[in-house]
Amino acid sequence: MKHLSTPLFKRTILTFTQREVTMALPRHPLLFLFAMIMLSFADSTVAEDPLLLFHEGSAKDNNFIVQSTNVLNLKSFDKLGQISSSPKMVNVNDYGAQGDGKTDDTLAFKKAWEVACSSGIAVFVVPQKNYLLKPITFSGPCKSNIAVQITGTVEASDNISDYNEDRAHWLMFDSVQKLSVKGGGTIDGNGNIWWQNSCKTNQKLPCKKAPTALTFYKCKDLTVEDLTIRNGQQMHVSFEESENVIVSGLTVTAPEDSPNTDGIHITNTQNIQILNTVIGTGDDCISIESGSRNVQATKITCGPGHGISIGSLGSGESKDFVSGVTVNGAKFSGTTNGVRIKTWQGGSGSASNIKFQNIQMEKVTNPIVIDQNYCDQATPCKKQKSAVQIKNVLYENIKGTSGSDVGVQFDCSEKFPCEGIVLQNIDLQYEDRREAKASCNSVQLSYRGDVNPQCP
Repeated sequence: MKHLSTPLFKRTILTFTQREVTMALPRHPLLFLFAMIMLSFADSTVAEDPLLLFHEGSAKDNNFIVQSTNVLNLKSFDKLGQISSSPKMVNVNDYGAQGDGKTDDTLAFKKAWEVACSSGIAVFVVPQKNYLLKPITFSGPCKSNIAVQITGTVEASDNISDYNEDRAHWLMFDSVQKLSVKGGGTIDGNGNIWWQNSCKTNQKLPCKKAPTALTFYKCKDLTVEDLTIRNGQQMHVSFEESENVIVSGLTVTAPEDSPNTDGIHITNTQNIQILNTVIGTGDDCISIESGSRNVQATKITCGPGHGISIGSLGSGESKDFVSGVTVNGAKFSGTTNGVRIKTWQGGSGSASNIKFQNIQMEKVTNPIVIDQNYCDQATPCKKQKSAVQIKNVLYENIKGTSGSDVGVQFDCSEKFPCEGIVLQNIDLQYEDRREAKASCNSVQLSYRGDVNPQCP
């Protein structure tokens, strides 16, 4: 359907004369109603509507008439020829939430979600207050499209005993389809108590799970945008077994020394775009793990942190696959790694069809890394016969400074060497404009354009 603001649509509407509509009325009563409504909107500007909160892809499925900046307050006709009602606004304050930053508002959020999810089209509203929450799962499937509008701050309980039933999650959306989460607000994992009790902070402590601040599990047609997510207990945002996801305009932050605080984690998820996002944490800015394909990250600012990583893959002799990853347009500042692929020995599967393009590095310790001998454990890893195959990887237009004298490092498997690795227009200098080096083992490599450094 053409947008109502287009001349074509206006001309189509205006071809109905009053006489034609009147004559059509006895046989087609809906035609008169539809024409009159269309005429009333053809040359007018309408106010912003809560439906703007919904995923753009939902327009076709639900017959919404949506413009880029305006939404008509006209909904689809139902089977009886009636116009459906406006979205139901479900405000957590109306269900007992105090928003004073001290009172536990978990129950009020649960009650509000049950109403929103069981309604037709609904908007779950979190106003400009400070809401304290224990772990909570927003479960689907819901009756129709649902939007979560967060303009306030949602803060996690820092009482570790509140997480006894589930130490892996704080906020989770489970099996919700056509979901939109946005609004300019803040999600605060209040992670300091978890970092203090991490075995990576204090090696005398046992290693235990810590919650992911925000998890989307088995969600489809999902939009997450315009939010600040900070101080995650461990990972900040995780997309798991989800499909058709757009992530835009996020700011994800945690101290540089906060352990395992990945910014955005992706696993078993297909067709996901991450756009215009700023990430600075104590671990990977973006981590992409097994089962993920068709992942695009564009205009990403990363630092501090461990860079953008594919993997780790193959741990515990697992068979893992990642394919169709593109990172196009990124800036790394002071990170330990830039773009990295990491796999354990003993695994199988593949990481393939990957592009890292148009990237700026500023004092990145390891700008370009493939590590097929990754080992993140206290004792040395044993040499294994199998490995995850890495193939068809393009590095293009990557420039800047390395924080170490090795700007490019390919440490590939002797029995499963890296294949189809291409370096095109690479210019990495060591600090003070000294030449950086390349370290290359068991890699099938080709060059295009000017490449510095090159493998010996």
